[in-house]
Amino acid sequence: MFLIRKRRISYTVLLLLLISAQDIFCQSKNVSIEDYKELVINGEIIYLPVYPKNNLLLTNPVFEDSIMKDDIVDEFSIGWNNQRFNPYRDEKVSFPFRLSFDSENFSNPVSRKMVVTSRYGWRRGRPHQGIDIDLQVGDSVRSILGGKVRYARYHGGHGNTIVVRHHNGLETVYAHLSKFLVKENDKIEKGHVIAKGGITGNARGSHLHLEVRYHGRSINPEYLFEFNEDAEIRSDVLYVTRKWTTPRYHKSTRKSNIVIHETIDDIVAFQEQQQKTYTVRKGDTLHRIANRHGLAVSEICKINAIKYNSVLKIGQEIIIN
Repeated sequence: MFLIRKRRISYTVLLLLLISAQDIFCQSKNVSIEDYKELVINGEIIYLPVYPKNNLLLTNPVFEDSIMKDDIVDEFSIGWNNQRFNPYRDEKVSFPFRLSFDSENFSNPVSRKMVVTSRYGWRRGRPHQGIDIDLQVGDSVRSILGGKVRYARYHGGHGNTIVVRHHNGLETVYAHLSKFLVKENDKIEKGHVIAKGGITGNARGSHLHLEVRYHGRSINPEYLFEFNEDAEIRSDVLYVTRKWTTPRYHKSTRKSNIVIHETIDDIVAFQEQQQKTYTVRKGDTLHRIANRHGLAVSEICKINAIKYNSVLKIGQEIIIN
């Protein structure tokens, strides 16, 4: 970070300001752009224009490398903790939040065809915060994206667990492992073999439990990734709403209906289309309505501007999102 007139300014903002100044200068000299160089800074993709030699103001590789290294160090130092599975326990996430990816594909996390045996969602009265992928004990487990190993140790019901943090702030969790092949603070590439599959912790048969988290909040992995032969990342830019970080909205026995939000406008349009109402019937309570629609009572109260102990009337319309 830099201080300009006692205000903090990030490397990303500074770089954009310098690029703008560079464009104005080169346009005044009638210098044309030869190409674009893609930079990934703090999970954001920035395209740096490349001008002919001696006309580019930002061609100094030392300057460029220093921006990349400083921002990567900053990204991996936020909440970095090798002892705690979730170092963001007291942090609140604002919705929707934006994620960006610098690749169209991810690596298959297992050494066989990806078969999802249990999905993100409500399962046996408890939240299942990841997906289970079939494997055999001893199978290789790979990191789906490049990054750095933050956590590699035994963790409660997860058993032997590895947490990898990635350049866009996401963390992926690999659980029930039988053997670690990396150690904490190791830098790894996409597809790097990090462990052997197993059955440690609270596991019913051998499988890989895979979670995707952002600042401590689990995300339905299937909203971000297409778990098929192509192993596609659904979009280079995604906005994540509360729905995709709340297991109660989903069932572990079936795949959720995936609707991607690439812009804020997408979210607004989707919510307008999806807004539904429920007409209160005899015997209904807020708890009963909430359970029927996979919602929390607090959410229904907030949407409808009513209190937790409000008395419902037969025929009353309740907004259900």
